[in-house]
Amino acid sequence: MAEKRDYYQVLEVDRDASPDTIRQAYRRLAKKYHPDINNQPGAEDRFKEINEAYAVLSDEERRAAYDRFGHAGLEGMPFDFDGFGDIFEQFFGFGMGGPRRRRTPRRGANLGYELTLTFEEAAFGAEKEIEFNRQEICSRCKGSGSEPGTSPVRCRNCNGTGQIKQSTIFGTMVRTCPTCGGVGETISTPCHTCQGRRLERRNVQKAISIPAGVDDGTQIRVSGEGEPGTNGGPHGDLYVVIRVKPHRYFRRRDQDILLDLAINIAQATLGAQVAVPTLEGEEILTIPAGTQPGKVLRLKGMGVPYLKRNGRGDQLVLISVEIPTSLTAEQRKLLEQLAETLGTEVRPQERGFLDLLKDMFGGLID
Repeated sequence: MAEKRDYYQVLEVDRDASPDTIRQAYRRLAKKYHPDINNQPGAEDRFKEINEAYAVLSDEERRAAYDRFGHAGLEGMPFDFDGFGDIFEQFFGFGMGGPRRRRTPRRGANLGYELTLTFEEAAFGAEKEIEFNRQEICSRCKGSGSEPGTSPVRCRNCNGTGQIKQSTIFGTMVRTCPTCGGVGETISTPCHTCQGRRLERRNVQKAISIPAGVDDGTQIRVSGEGEPGTNGGPHGDLYVVIRVKPHRYFRRRDQDILLDLAINIAQATLGAQVAVPTLEGEEILTIPAGTQPGKVLRLKGMGVPYLKRNGRGDQLVLISVEIPTSLTAEQRKLLEQLAETLGTEVRPQERGFLDLLKDMFGGLID
């Protein structure tokens, strides 16, 4: 299956194009590639692609979802281009002829939600309750659109077919009935709650499970929790986008945790046993004697669990050595005695210490 092109490229407009610019681009391209006007190979597929792109970019809610999540956020959107008539008819007054199904079940639109987690919640998973707004079947009319005690009636203009045939220079074309909007029914007494739209907006609470190992930007699909479908179609999906709060001590590189640890000159020289923070409390870390600044020590299996599989990353401890800025008289005397035994020789380094750290951590150190 061919990968879908970017909708802005399809309509040949910039991503910040205004609604008027998008509308004008659609009119120009739809007229150029309409199958009844253009019989070149590929024109029909190009026309379908143009209609789909316009259906998304002309709708404020769909466009926002597409800009945020791309094509993944639009899976199952209720596109219906049977007969190529829906959008083309808006501009040119007619659609193409041929049979067309009325009341085709359509899947509801997808929704997006951003959920902020702590560093630990992202690492080990969590149960979270979220609240979001979506359309629901009207509680008063139960989706009929009519005030309780009344019912929709067959449209007199199209006799319930939802379509009106019309002869044009292109042959027999089919128009959506302007009276009923293609539904085949009219509502004489609209519901007071939804004004005949059959749907109402409500806040919905939903408990969701966050798996261990998610990271900032991870998307979790919650099936069937998007907008309701039409004509008996299924709900769309809810896409939960994870945002992770920064941690006081830790950074993350894939499933590994990075910790900067400053030790004193004596600990670096003589070695030491020190307590370091981990995601599961303090652990004892052995500092080998003669540890140099920039040394990386590893706590095996103390990182973030792998997403959807067993195992964990590691905790990497990057060592730096603190040079004291003030000394007691006794400390200064001891260091001067040590300095006499070490001599005054220095060793130029071919590469800077910071360059080595950047190589070691793949550009994570600025």
